[in-house]
Amino acid sequence: MRAWVIGVVLALMPLAGIAGDARPQRLDSLEAGRAWQAVGRLDIDGKGFCTGTLIDTDLVLTAAHCLFDRKTKQRIRPETIEFRAGWLNGRASAYRGVRRAVVHPDYVYDGSVTSKRVRNDLALLQLEQPIRNTTVMPFQTADHPGAEAEVGVVSYARDRAEAPTLQEVCGIIARQDGILVMSCDVDFGSSGAPIFSFAGGVPRIVSVVSAKAEVRGTRVALGTELGEPLELLKAIIEAGRGLARSAPPPGVSHVVVGDARRETSAKFTRPGG
Repeated sequence: MRAWVIGVVLALMPLAGIAGDARPQRLDSLEAGRAWQAVGRLDIDGKGFCTGTLIDTDLVLTAAHCLFDRKTKQRIRPETIEFRAGWLNGRASAYRGVRRAVVHPDYVYDGSVTSKRVRNDLALLQLEQPIRNTTVMPFQTADHPGAEAEVGVVSYARDRAEAPTLQEVCGIIARQDGILVMSCDVDFGSSGAPIFSFAGGVPRIVSVVSAKAEVRGTRVALGTELGEPLELLKAIIEAGRGLARSAPPPGVSHVVVGDARRETSAKFTRPGG
């Protein structure tokens, strides 16, 4: 098993379309998307987007690589990020700026994709204000999905940036050293997307999408397990550490890049890989 997973890691590459066990289902109606309002689009610096998920009234879970500029390899400032909960066809159930952004302390963004990078590819965003909309209920998380658990991914992607999609049936192929290998369908924009376990009929987040890989010609998705990494990020937030947004000059009203009230029809591509 160890040699097999190492083979997966060596085949890591930037996200692109991959084949899963089920065709993604578009959640492009209010009724279809009602249960997934806490999944939203993270619009980043007017240049790209990732997927993020509300796990508390003011905390959004995503991938660490979403918070780095692919060209400069520098951290993206929190004030240039906006969380759009339940984003659907140009409207969101809630819009929030980001007060503080925390990435795993052991995460290194250097342009390469390694097993260590995937294992630590986790970030937590603290919103400027909590979301207390009764239609946007935070999702629970779980530490360890069962080996045979069926999982699903809810994400935005390059060719479906205006509405999320749900791939209901994909599986955990392997797990080792904090990395989950899954047969899920991901594409540009799917970075940071929640991977749900449906054990007991309750969706719980067990990972987020980090990258894709190939195993003997078969494409798979990779993500980090939660548990200790997520608890560490929460502790950093509670301690008031992490990258905080810059305060606007006195008398100047800050405008988040991509504010829906000024939005054009332009679509973004995912930053980072």
